Amino acid sequence: MWLTYRSSSKNSHISLRGLFHSVKMKIPAGVIFVLLVSCICNTLGQTCEGNCGNKLPLCSCHTTCTSLATCCPDYKGYCVDIFPYSGSMLGGTDILVLGATFNKTSEIVCKFDNSTETLGYVDDDSRGHCISPLLYESGWVSLRISSDNGTTFNRDGSWLSVHTGKLDAKFKAVLVNSTKWQYYGTPGVEGTLEMTWNTSLVSADRVNIELWGYSETGEPYSQQWSGAWEYLYSLAKDQPNNGSFSFLPKPAENGFSSWELGSVRVSPSNYSDGTRDVEAVWTEDHALAWHLEEKFRQDSAAWALDKCVAWDKLENQLPSFQSEIIDCPCTLAQARTDTGRFHTDYGCDIEKGSVCTYHPGCVHCVRAIQASPRYGAGQQCCYDSTGTQVLTADSIGGSTPDRAHDWGSPPFKKPPRIPGMSHWIYDVLSFYYCCLWSDNCHYYFKHRPSSDCRRYNSPSSAVVFGDPHFVTFDGVSYSFNGKGEYTLMYAELQELTIQGRAEPVNGTIKATMLTSVAMREASSDIIEVRIASGHHGLEVLQNQKSLSFMEQSWMDLHGVFVFSPTSSNVTVMFPTGAGVEVRLRGGSMTTTVLLPEKFEGNTAGLLGFMNGDPTDDLMFSHGQFVRNFSNPEELFSFGMSWVVSNKSALFTYDSQHLLDTYYYAPKHDVSFIPVFSVPESPDDPLNNQAAEICTGEGSQFCRFDILVGRNPSLGNLTRASYQSHISLVDNLKPVISCGWLSPPTNGKKEGTTYLQGATVRFSCDEGFTLEGSAERSCHATGSWSGEETHCVVPRNIAGIVAGSVIGALALIVIITTLVLYFRKQKRKAARSDDVVRSEFL
Repeated sequence: MWLTYRSSSKNSHISLRGLFHSVKMKIPAGVIFVLLVSCICNTLGQTCEGNCGNKLPLCSCHTTCTSLATCCPDYKGYCVDIFPYSGSMLGGTDILVLGATFNKTSEIVCKFDNSTETLGYVDDDSRGHCISPLLYESGWVSLRISSDNGTTFNRDGSWLSVHTGKLDAKFKAVLVNSTKWQYYGTPGVEGTLEMTWNTSLVSADRVNIELWGYSETGEPYSQQWSGAWEYLYSLAKDQPNNGSFSFLPKPAENGFSSWELGSVRVSPSNYSDGTRDVEAVWTEDHALAWHLEEKFRQDSAAWALDKCVAWDKLENQLPSFQSEIIDCPCTLAQARTDTGRFHTDYGCDIEKGSVCTYHPGCVHCVRAIQASPRYGAGQQCCYDSTGTQVLTADSIGGSTPDRAHDWGSPPFKKPPRIPGMSHWIYDVLSFYYCCLWSDNCHYYFKHRPSSDCRRYNSPSSAVVFGDPHFVTFDGVSYSFNGKGEYTLMYAELQELTIQGRAEPVNGTIKATMLTSVAMREASSDIIEVRIASGHHGLEVLQNQKSLSFMEQSWMDLHGVFVFSPTSSNVTVMFPTGAGVEVRLRGGSMTTTVLLPEKFEGNTAGLLGFMNGDPTDDLMFSHGQFVRNFSNPEELFSFGMSWVVSNKSALFTYDSQHLLDTYYYAPKHDVSFIPVFSVPESPDDPLNNQAAEICTGEGSQFCRFDILVGRNPSLGNLTRASYQSHISLVDNLKPVISCGWLSPPTNGKKEGTTYLQGATVRFSCDEGFTLEGSAERSCHATGSWSGEETHCVVPRNIAGIVAGSVIGALALIVIITTLVLYFRKQKRKAARSDDVVRSEFL
């Protein structure tokens, strides 16, 4: 193979004959091609420097170039990967730059989010390192690297900044008995405090232990409102980096005790006190009870009450945010199923057995995923062991709204949208003041009352599973075994598009299965979830780049959140409240879409027209409706009409197979004609297994996957997927709430459930009589039976009291009259004596 390339540029004549003339061996054509591309790219200036993410005329700097073998020769040197790819938003993570080499004399500067610069270094192996900075935001941020002391930033990557509460314990210093740290100085809490850390997170023999504090200044909701982390003082210097530190805390001096929120940092001792953005490991941010002033230790309850009253006055001056936050789900089942709008609160998770410190009596809490639009507020909903929502009017552990969403919200960086920190300042410290350090929760709950679920509306759900089978939002079930890429769901008003790719089960069976789902809402990142090679897990792509969930299970992306706790479970959440769950079981993908009521009357695609009416559910892309739901050929035509175009496709084509099959070829393969109905052959050896496995509702789908797909395991998975969907629909059924009932004054109530069918009973304290209803039941109309309950003084007691009062008054009058009479007689006698004396004299 001899090739020559010419161009008009200087020294552009390239002869591969001359290049390989001296090589005494046969060179594979593929290697020659790569070398040829390299020579041509270098000659024409086809470089990835400044071009990461782009496809150039002769080579590519796009993330797909690796699998397509089209990368420019310097791709790895300029479009860099890093390890680790994530760390605390407080900074201090040592980041290794992969694939690029540096000179020992290189002066590395790293720029995060196009604004914050930190100093890096080159190690003994000529590998570059960056140190992550303090960032007042979470999510992916850009990372640009300079090797000439900041003159040019020509290497590009990205960094995942993580909320301190969501960061895995192995990446932070751990407060041993964190409750003790945060209650220190209250009655009975004293002694030594201890913290531990993984020594590999700080590559130094000796370390400093420093306290940093967080505060917010400026008028709330003004342009001057800002937050800042500041170095306060050192707890110890030049300590051995042995992974643990203990000390006996003393009240802070020089006014530092005014800082009530902070974190302890462990950093190399060769840096001066409080040096920012150096390699370090941090504890989780926490209430600094252990360093508060002596006055707190002398009488913590009185100190906390003063703080609570001051917070109460501040809240009275701030605008109300509660009208714009979403209502809580009525039941724990709803809360755990509505994954598009609510997600488990990491501080109270029934799956992890957390103790729910801030919500005693509860077993599980969820948070509304999206912050409120204007105020960046959040909603937290908590439930007891019976699955009933707990309200603050009944319990200190009740559900509470938040002025600042714990997870923050775009554009971050300024209060109240700074992840975690703003929430601490406005919602958590005040809970310590009013509830945990003193017994004055009525102040707190006056401003953070639970919202019940009377305005909550469950989402509608649709699902794709098996070979593939569909259940629409309005409950229509059908099968469509087209080969190609199709629109599963499209909502024009919300600009939400969800597409699915169906591929043949294998080379011999005329049936397909879903292998990839791609989605986007408005201008959000494009998220694709597909079956990874080998069918052992799911792969998640963000804008055609594969995401790793090895370090973090939750990712804040642009206009979308993604949660992947395991390699077979992925949940995608959009700002509208739409959620997409993808589950992989036994090589079969199940995709569930959850849509809130705002989507009603505004959906189209293979998952139907969501309006509560199944008769008009299946609409062709040209507007006509399927007339016969039991006709497989008509259903096939319906499905085929929702094929996507290359222009609208959201998928990633990063292999020659995908390019040839779904990009260069028609999106719908008209040559692939599936089996439309289950063959009924008495001699089929799988009949018995199908009869045994496929029972109950949805058995037709199970039978199809066994008798057509020739796979009993797949049939079993299909049956399980269908039953799981039925359970999900059941969990999301609307629940009627009649709202909270208060106990009567001078009385009590029994029962804290306020849903349809619940009964609340009332009783009065001794000496009082109950008027109204002794018990009230919640009706399907959303109203309580009976009459309002009061505890009053009994009428006979009132008569006795009235008589006693009148008698007492009468006695007083008689005594007074007698006293006056005797005084008058005495005066009269005295005057008579005076007259006698005068006459005698």
